[in-house]
This record gives sequence, structure tokens and C-alpha cells, in this order.
Amino acid sequence: MDKSGTLHSALLDREQTLQLAVDPFWSPVAMVATQDLVLSNYFKERLVLGKENLPKEGPVILAPTHRSRWDALMLTMAAGRRVTKRDCRFMVTLTEMQGLQGWFLQRLGCFPVDQSKPSLTSLRYAIDLIVDGQQVVVFPEGHINRTEKPVKLRQGLIRLTQLAQKKGVEVNIVPVGLGYSEKIPKPFGKAAICFMESIQVAGSSKQTRSFFNSELSQKMHSAEQAALKAVGRI
Repeated sequence: MDKSGTLHSALLDREQTLQLAVDPFWSPVAMVATQDLVLSNYFKERLVLGKENLPKEGPVILAPTHRSRWDALMLTMAAGRRVTKRDCRFMVTLTEMQGLQGWFLQRLGCFPVDQSKPSLTSLRYAIDLIVDGQQVVVFPEGHINRTEKPVKLRQGLIRLTQLAQKKGVEVNIVPVGLGYSEKIPKPFGKAAICFMESIQVAGSSKQTRSFFNSELSQKMHSAEQAALKAVGRI
């Protein structure tokens, strides 16, 4: 077995241990329910900008702004299996993985992380996904932000990227912006998502981290402004 095959086998073993793999039954069911029924009937128009900036292969982290619970469905619509032939593997909070919602999320390939104190298990699993060449979604702000204040990023995303680099993997990080015709999305409104050109982390110094976070924040903001313009908010 070659190196890539060994890495993929290690990921499968970890998924089985943590019970976090994409379920072959519930995933298609959820796709039909969320995309064909809920999302298509809630918004009268859904716009995707910058499709050409979305990598179709290789390790990628999607870094979207977070303005609504609809964000995850918009991301799946624009970058999920129907478009890229691969799933969006969402990093979510521990509270989101509780109860009935958590039961479903666990079977759709989502995985939890404690934002205040990320465990090694969560980080290793995320790195395994990246090394395996998958598409991971990390909300860098860490929570839904409707205040329209400047994008303020947590350190988790760059930490993941640098840990992957130590394994010899260069990761494309795609800044993503989401916008809705109302601050709190309402039925029959408009929704838009915008993908910017991917960026990479170069180095591991404190100055590098600061520069990267500044660049990512600016590009996420620019993507969000484009999405808001598309739905008529600006």
C-alpha cells in the first residue's frame, strides 16, 4: 500500500472509532431534504459568485463568514458533493453536536471542537481529513455574528493549516462570504455566497500568523460585500 493509501486507511480507522464518517444512507437523504426541499423553497433566489475559485481536488479549507444557520446549507449547495464530488466536512461546536441535531450532524461528516480548549483528538481528526485531500469547513469567527463589526478571527484555522504543513501538506484556504437580503433571513428572500481566490500560509512565525489572519479577514470581508451587493443589501 502506498503512502496515500496508508493515510486514507488511518483516516477510516479514526472515523470508525469516533463514529464521524459520512453515512451512506443519511447523507443522500439529508441532501434531498435540505437542498431540494428546504433551501429551494425558503429562498426565491440563491446566487453563487466566484465558482471558478473553488478547488475541485486537493486539500482545501473553506473559511466562510458566519451570519446565519442557513450558511451551512448554502455552503453545501455551492461546494458540496453535487458540485465538487466531495462532501463539506464541517467543524462545529460541541453544543451543536448534542441531541437530535447532533445525531444527524454526526452522520453527515461533521465533527466537534471545543473552541476554548481544542482537544488533540479533534485536531488530529481535522488534520487527517486535510492530509487525505478532503474539503473542510471552518468558521474562523467561531460563532454567528450579526453585528456587522469587522471580521475577527480565532486562531484555530491557521493552527490546523500549520500542523498540516508539518506533515508536508500545502492547504488552499478559500475565503468565503455569505449575504442575505435581510439581516435575519426571511422566507422568499435572496441569498448569495461568494468564493475568493485561495490563499496559503507561508511559514510559522508569529508575524506570518498575523499577516495571514489580516489577509484572510480582508478577503472574507470582500467576499461578504460582494454577496451583500448581489442580494441588494449594499
